[in-house]
Amino acid sequence: MFLERSLRRVVVAVMRELSGPIPVNIGGGRSYNIHLVPLARLDSLLREVRLQRGPCVVVTDANVAGRWLPQLAEALDGWDPSVIVLPAGEQTKSHASVRSVYDKVLAQGIDRQTPVIAFGGGVIGDLAGFAAATLLRGLPLVHVPTSLIAQVDSAIGGKTGINHAAGKNLIGSFYQPRLVCTDTSILDTLPSLEWASGLAEVVKHALIADTQLLAYLERSWHKVQSREPATVRTMVGWAAAVKAAIVAEDEKEQGRRAILNFGHTFGHAIERVAGYGAYTHGEAVALGMRAALSLSARLHKHFDMDRAMSLVCQIPVRYPLSSQPVSVDALMDAMRYDKKASRGALRLVALRAVGQAYVTDQVTRDALLAAWAAAYH
Repeated sequence: MFLERSLRRVVVAVMRELSGPIPVNIGGGRSYNIHLVPLARLDSLLREVRLQRGPCVVVTDANVAGRWLPQLAEALDGWDPSVIVLPAGEQTKSHASVRSVYDKVLAQGIDRQTPVIAFGGGVIGDLAGFAAATLLRGLPLVHVPTSLIAQVDSAIGGKTGINHAAGKNLIGSFYQPRLVCTDTSILDTLPSLEWASGLAEVVKHALIADTQLLAYLERSWHKVQSREPATVRTMVGWAAAVKAAIVAEDEKEQGRRAILNFGHTFGHAIERVAGYGAYTHGEAVALGMRAALSLSARLHKHFDMDRAMSLVCQIPVRYPLSSQPVSVDALMDAMRYDKKASRGALRLVALRAVGQAYVTDQVTRDALLAAWAAAYH
């Protein structure tokens, strides 16, 4: 499989308790590390990448700030942080929010050496990353992800952006961080809904690229659900390593990186039609993966649908899609706005087999309708 060589080294590191950082090698001499370390190590990590103590900007949300801001302040001893606290939730990924960040940062006085620290989940990471990419044509960006979905996915790979009425993440840029500081102990206090949301991305990584990770999840699922610390650390590091290997091969989604969108085209349509916030992103992706697995089984008669669907259906979703006031016609229409469409052709990720993902634009309307039927049940 295309990731086998890339993953061999990082998976070995993971199974040795992740004694070192996970590298993200973008190419052209650019790279950064994902550090699975306590939050208290942040200052030393900043200085390792030649960010000198002084002013910094912290962007976070009200939920994270209420629980973890004192610990971050302690970790930034010697720095002069300006903290911007935004409302929690998907609605924050908006023009209005990013303008608010611009106004507050520019009023404080910054230069191109002022780091922006994204301290939160996927919403904060995307928005703060976009602000960092565009302020003064680029400020140093540091991710300190506090949700499972951010630790294994959204904080890795440089995608930043905000939503638009026409669709999710339609305005943004690729902008890589200087480093990612991941403290898995923060996940102990993550609400169960956000935990389940992150599990969708972990399972996705396993399905598209790594059968060994899939087997680990299958045999450790009860420990995953109870958030047993060693299991969580291994799972987060392993899933992050998968993402790092894919990103290293294809930074700007011109080829293989597109497989990370498995279930997402369906999921984004669900979010758009049901209304942002009706489902968490992870719930929408979990439902979207049900559709994508059904599509894969339709395209490949020997696909092991039962094994894949069994794990996906263990990802908690609060209520079925059929309970929402959305029609298949509306969902089909919403898919047309997907940013991954190429010259009007819808591009979807399917699996030839577990661990073998690919992108196709050869999907009939009947196949899509059948896939949506699977998501509804």
